[in-house]
Amino acid sequence: MSHFAKVEDGVVVNVIVADQEFVNNLEGTWIQTSYNTNGNVHANEETPVRKNFAGIGHIYNSTADAFHEPAPYESWNLNATTFFWEPPVEKPDRPKIGFYVWDEDATDWVLITE
Repeated sequence: MSHFAKVEDGVVVNVIVADQEFVNNLEGTWIQTSYNTNGNVHANEETPVRKNFAGIGHIYNSTADAFHEPAPYESWNLNATTFFWEPPVEKPDRPKIGFYVWDEDATDWVLITE
C-alpha cells in the first residue's frame, strides 16, 4: 500500500492509502507521495519521493515533480532542494523572554514580549 495525492489544477485535494491497481481505476490525476519523505530526505535512507509528503492544500510542482506547502508569505523563497519556504531574513535566536513572529510589511522578524 502507498499514499497517493489527487491533484486538481496543481493543488492537492485528497490523499489516500491504496494499491496502485486501485488508483489506476480512479478518475482524475493521482500522484504517489511518501509519508517518509520530508525536505527531500527519506526517513529510511531510501530515495526521496517528490521532495515532501503531500497534504490537502499543498501544491504539486510538475516541473520539479515536487510537493510543497503554499507560500506562507509573498516575500519568502522556495528552497529548490528541500522545497520548504524560507524567509528572506534568517530568524534570530530564541530570546530569553518572548518570541519572534514574521512581519510581512517590514519583511523582518519582530520580537513579541507580551
